[in-house]
Amino acid sequence: MSVSTSDASDRAPPPPVAAHRHPHRFTSDAIGVAGVAIAVATATAGAGGHGWRQLRVVLLLALTALAAEAARRASTRAAGALAAAAGVLGVVAGVGIGVPHLAKTGATLAAVSGAFALVTGLALVVASGVLLVGSARWWWRAVAVPLAAVVLLVAVSVGAPPLLATNVPPTTLGPATPSERGVAFTTVALRTADGVRLAGWYVPSSNGAAVVVRHGAGSTRSGVLDHVVVLSRAGYGVLALDARGHGESEGRAMDFGWFGDLDIAAGLDFLAAQPTIDRLRIGVVGLSMGGEEALGAAATDADIRAVVAEGATARTDADKAWLSDEYGVRGWVQERLEWAQYTLTDALTDAGKPTALRDGVARGLPVLLVAAGTMDDEVHVARELHEAAPTTVETWIVDGAGHTDGLDVAPEEWTRRVVTFLDRALLDH
Repeated sequence: MSVSTSDASDRAPPPPVAAHRHPHRFTSDAIGVAGVAIAVATATAGAGGHGWRQLRVVLLLALTALAAEAARRASTRAAGALAAAAGVLGVVAGVGIGVPHLAKTGATLAAVSGAFALVTGLALVVASGVLLVGSARWWWRAVAVPLAAVVLLVAVSVGAPPLLATNVPPTTLGPATPSERGVAFTTVALRTADGVRLAGWYVPSSNGAAVVVRHGAGSTRSGVLDHVVVLSRAGYGVLALDARGHGESEGRAMDFGWFGDLDIAAGLDFLAAQPTIDRLRIGVVGLSMGGEEALGAAATDADIRAVVAEGATARTDADKAWLSDEYGVRGWVQERLEWAQYTLTDALTDAGKPTALRDGVARGLPVLLVAAGTMDDEVHVARELHEAAPTTVETWIVDGAGHTDGLDVAPEEWTRRVVTFLDRALLDH
């Protein structure tokens, strides 16, 4: 009786290796890298810190782990969909955090992690296209690329600005001070109603009136030094404050100006407590974000008696309600995108949506709006607000000027118009 035998060459082939069982391992790993980069950027960007931010990081890491594992085991289409979602989030985080931080602060942890999120996000977008288009019917392939481009563009336009506004790169005070321009001043520190310490310059008043001066987004009081000098030489007391999270002020920065009411209120209280200032003769002068803050605060703060706002356009979606009237269907679509953008912003900050600019002028205070002649949005908003309160709102369109360049482009006229307006509003009564 014979027994059949077989050598190793007759045996069945070995089972597939693990990589064949998980064909989307690259996609899974890329999702993991992008998620960690987004979490690190979110944890390190901006000033200050709150429990909600730490919770957000934990949730991001947990979702990243789940998505990476799901992509590893998923079908090709499901893995492509997960890669697309992660890729879009990476691009949004990179544009909203990585790019501005790299441009302003260099290779910090927030900048590098944000840039890494952008690179891996773009790689995932491409990978998702390969996975999804390769398994799709011919007609879907024809529209997939332009559709993906539109989706990515919408996601970036809606998601990046809220991330930038709530994760602001650090801003440094410039070296110049009012004393170098022949203006005596003191450095002051004051606290807001919610306990945030603000830093600023104070120039005493010689005419019994004073103004709070507010700088624009991503800037400091150094950015309004020229305006401080002009107003102080006209006799006004001037308090130029770094917005919270900017310059030498504490707190978390918010570059849509949603904390402006609290910051301005603290400044008004400081001025009202000065023995040389009449509480009934206090105004606010603001540029860009600062102008929007001034108009918003004017809606509810009785201590504000006049406002000069230069370069104001919008601080919430309610300020963009004119777009559909001006631009038709394109404007209507933009209004929906603005609503989504500000709704996301509201979820990323504890400031709460602020008062609309139109409500600021509705109180009937004297308001001077300065708009750059080269900025169509500024011109349109200035005219809209003037129409809302034609008896109290004045407008000045500065021909040839860019955003907040009025004093640089037309220094004599800026001085004459602004000082004359403030004299009439604060002194002539």
